[in-house]
Amino acid sequence: MGLSAALQSEPEATRQLRMTAFGAGPRWGYCFPTAGFRKARRTRWLDFIAMAGYDPREAVSFWERMAKSAEGKKPPEFLSTHPSDETRIARLRQLVPEAMKYYHP
Repeated sequence: MGLSAALQSEPEATRQLRMTAFGAGPRWGYCFPTAGFRKARRTRWLDFIAMAGYDPREAVSFWERMAKSAEGKKPPEFLSTHPSDETRIARLRQLVPEAMKYYHP
């Protein structure tokens, strides 16, 4: 509201542009968890599904199928609330060897 009041003397188009730009900064910086640089966290759920008797390697296959079914329909990763399918698949491939220690069919 303060920004809107400060921009009262500006033309309507300028006000709208500045308000949009002001809103985009916090949205990209705080609301999108994949925005900016973030360290990858260890994903424990893959270990848990392995302990439950599910093959953790299937998580990679699952996300490959999901990526194929959604080709061209997803926003760029920096605008998303989730990692891209490619990032997720690469991360899962890194985590599968550790999770396999807990997999006993």
